[in-house]
Amino acid sequence: MTNERLVELRQELDGDEERRLSPLATLSRQSLRQHPEKRVELGHRQWFAVDADRILHSLAYTRYIDKTQVFSLIPNDHLTHRVLHVQLVSKVARTIARFLRLNEDLVEAIALGHDLGHPPFGHDGERYLSALCREAGLPHFLHSVQGVRFLRHIERKGEGCNLSLQVLDGILCHDGELHQQRLAPDREKDFSSLDREMRLKERDPGAPIRPMTLEGCVVRMSDTISYIGRDMEDAVRLGLVRRDDLPESCKRRLGSTNGTIVYNLVEDLILNSIEKDEVSFSPEVAQELEKLRKFNMERIYSNPRIKTEAGKIQNFYRLLFETLLEDLEKGRKESVIFSGFLDGMAPGYLAATPKAGVVRDFIAGMTDAYFLRLANQLFMPQQLPARFT
Repeated sequence: MTNERLVELRQELDGDEERRLSPLATLSRQSLRQHPEKRVELGHRQWFAVDADRILHSLAYTRYIDKTQVFSLIPNDHLTHRVLHVQLVSKVARTIARFLRLNEDLVEAIALGHDLGHPPFGHDGERYLSALCREAGLPHFLHSVQGVRFLRHIERKGEGCNLSLQVLDGILCHDGELHQQRLAPDREKDFSSLDREMRLKERDPGAPIRPMTLEGCVVRMSDTISYIGRDMEDAVRLGLVRRDDLPESCKRRLGSTNGTIVYNLVEDLILNSIEKDEVSFSPEVAQELEKLRKFNMERIYSNPRIKTEAGKIQNFYRLLFETLLEDLEKGRKESVIFSGFLDGMAPGYLAATPKAGVVRDFIAGMTDAYFLRLANQLFMPQQLPARFT
């Protein structure tokens, strides 16, 4: 099959979107890129499908495999890790998008990329790294901002992936921890808006920002839908909570298993969002979802039984940050930050990034296992050779 025929088929798919999707959906041909790419126009993939593929094949996505979702350092292979969470978000969001006649490729790209910026050990690690960044004169660290930074300025040895604005914006605005009954898009954005909102979030992590597309709104709501019941299931598996412990009204309206909770939340969101320029839960379901979120916060996320190693991890964060920063400042080329991160990096990245920012980016990209291996190698006594001759 010739390239010309593939282009014709893709153009037919683009035309089909205009007939099939909602007037509120984002069409693939509306994709906005900072650096235009003519070569992709000869291929068979639509623009947001290209974005999803680039995220899927990125090094940052590969590192999802060993990143904490909620529970760290627990030898149980059935607990949710970050890689499974983003797949669940993608599945939930695409289901919602299908019923609302939105762009499923855009939804998939945002969902797969939304947690790329998470550092080792989940939200605890995010807090530790943010405090160290502030001490070093950097702004707050947020995984949403870092995810965009990875994809724009660090992947491909500093060249970036040149993703569409709509995808990067959805990743930046995904705030799944923020409970809302309804969410409407803030449509009038460009790349200057993206830069401005990244700086705003770094100054004030609580600053409210909204996705520019309805698809981004769907992913943000799907993030909550995907983790709220799954985290409860993991906690039940570990014996931290029992299903009977859930608030009675939550059990009646949402259910007491992850499958039932997801089903009821998805159904309610679809029914309350059809042909609207917003996505929303019904008031009753939003109220029960907030109860369940507070239950998880009190009984799971803040449970001291899963925090027993937190102090050690925090100490390792500080030791790693300070050691790697000193290595950079003193130009120790044998340091792993040179061989494992900066080797071959585009000159533009170094010119635009302060040394503390380089350390931030290196640590943020580590998996849990690599973080612990490096900490053990640098700060724990190593066995010496049996003979020196």
